[in-house]
Amino acid sequence: MTARLTLLSSFLILLAVLAAAPARAIESPAEYISLMDYDTGEIIYEKNGTELMAPASMSKLMTMVMLFDAIRDGRVTLEDEFVISENAWRKGGAASGSSTMFAELGSRVPVKDLIYGVIVQSGNDACIAIAEALEGSEAAFAEKMTERAREIGLAKSTFRNATGWPDEGHLMTANELAKLARYIIDTYPEFYEIYAVREFEWNGISQSNRNPLLYMNMGADGLKTGHTSVSGYGLTASATRNDRRLILVVNGLDSEKARANETQRLMDWAFREFRKYDLLEAGQELERAPVWHGTSRTVPLVIPEALALTMSRDARKNLDLKVRYDSPVQAPIEQGQVIGKLQVSAPGMPTRTYDLQAGESVDELGLFGKAMSALAALISG
Repeated sequence: MTARLTLLSSFLILLAVLAAAPARAIESPAEYISLMDYDTGEIIYEKNGTELMAPASMSKLMTMVMLFDAIRDGRVTLEDEFVISENAWRKGGAASGSSTMFAELGSRVPVKDLIYGVIVQSGNDACIAIAEALEGSEAAFAEKMTERAREIGLAKSTFRNATGWPDEGHLMTANELAKLARYIIDTYPEFYEIYAVREFEWNGISQSNRNPLLYMNMGADGLKTGHTSVSGYGLTASATRNDRRLILVVNGLDSEKARANETQRLMDWAFREFRKYDLLEAGQELERAPVWHGTSRTVPLVIPEALALTMSRDARKNLDLKVRYDSPVQAPIEQGQVIGKLQVSAPGMPTRTYDLQAGESVDELGLFGKAMSALAALISG
């Protein structure tokens, strides 16, 4: 049988006019951009979003997932103390010249404070101490990071260390960083609150959170900056306005000032341009498909769950909704059986495909009924 492609009813065409397609591309000096709608998990705008890049300290989000997992599983408590080894101190402490929480060599730091040391101060010494405590070495910990990343759906990300320090094999994509941020917000809300903390003091040294959006009164409450000579300046951020949350990832900017200005501009643009549109209700019938050798000549195709998409207000008439199925559908058919697909597309937006189910059961005809059906089909051509 050949695939039959049909336009939706005039009702759905009207919906297409009322809904919206993604925005026209916005010019940005950022080399990588990923914009995600938190509620749906959809990437609603991207620039090189699927390309591997050096994530710098933004990969510490994965380091924290490993620690959060250990706390959730009962292997670690917030009161446990991890040792700052000579390795952690030299590679990530005051002696390293890198981002550090200034933990003293040989000191024992409570897990709760290490969390603040990583999230607020971006401490490399804290990251290495966590890695060594959980897996014995930073290299072994990085392997576990990659394994865990695959489990939560990060198909491309690969880790070589706990800090994000430059390594040719330590790579992520902007889209997967956005997905990781959403995972943290969803799975660990009690720890996510810490990403909004603006200042933390350890060993008599107070440091401010480097996330510039936290200081702009724009609804931002996380997550993590990054910078190396290889990656440029980056930020994985999230903000809420009017009960809507967006996640933004940028990377490859050339200065702290550019990072602050560009992320604010992109976040403002995203909240202004994009809206969540309720397109279809759960169980809504989209079309009736012809049935072959069935007690009913047609079967309704319904969408099992409500369909809502976050899209821009530009180019609304370009939203395209189509139903695709093999025609005719062979009886018997059970209610709830997947018998078609709904395709939703628009310029600049990847085509999204959703299952369509049979809205009712259709029994198969008996031998006599099949013969009569075949005869009728023969006569009608």
